[in-house]
Amino acid sequence: MNQEQISGIAHTAHPIKSPLDDDSVRTLLGHGVARGGARVLDLGCGTGEWLLRALAAHPEVRAEGVDISKDSLAQARAEADARGVGDRLELHHTPAAEFSAPHGFDLVLCVGSTHAFGGLLPTLAAAREYLAPGGRVLVGDGFWQSEPTPDAVDMLGEFADLAGTLDLVAADGWIPVHGHVSSRQELDDYEWSLWGSLASWALDHPDHPDSAEALATAAARRTEWLGTYRDSWGFVSLVLRSTRG
Repeated sequence: MNQEQISGIAHTAHPIKSPLDDDSVRTLLGHGVARGGARVLDLGCGTGEWLLRALAAHPEVRAEGVDISKDSLAQARAEADARGVGDRLELHHTPAAEFSAPHGFDLVLCVGSTHAFGGLLPTLAAAREYLAPGGRVLVGDGFWQSEPTPDAVDMLGEFADLAGTLDLVAADGWIPVHGHVSSRQELDDYEWSLWGSLASWALDHPDHPDSAEALATAAARRTEWLGTYRDSWGFVSLVLRSTRG
């Protein structure tokens, strides 16, 4: 069972692949889509849930998603058609670094996928390349809420604290116009949902050749969360405008 398969099962009940509840997603998109007829781009869109919600909430929006997973894009297309927004969604099977478009975008999204670009600042640099004048970026990334253990850093990587994260963003030429720090409930709900969904799948498919692996993975990930990073790791989502035009 590869990581994409594990993630797909784990996110069954939480298609927004970040620790955000529905109200937070709705509010963030409301601040991100600032004009009628906006063009929205998601870099690393996966199954397209952010785009699907933006299209449903804003009938004049047109959206494009970029991802390297054919299976995720196929799921996004099927779900867009089922929700009646497929005519306003264009999907691209290509690495984000190789994507090009004849126009800019009013909102560029990358929430929970900054690792694909090597971190927060490289993600913002990539987003800036696609941004129309006056456009906005909606980015979500981790930060340390308290001093992490060495094991937490080894597991999740290097992050700043919240103030340091905002300092980095400002120094890179961005101004936050809205932000959301995921609550303890959002963070916990996300982890319980992930590993509960994976464990439930394993228990519901006891004869599947991957069942034992899925159950063991769910137990291991839950233990890592509770014992290694639950008390130190947080998640912040920012709506940003560039000071560089």
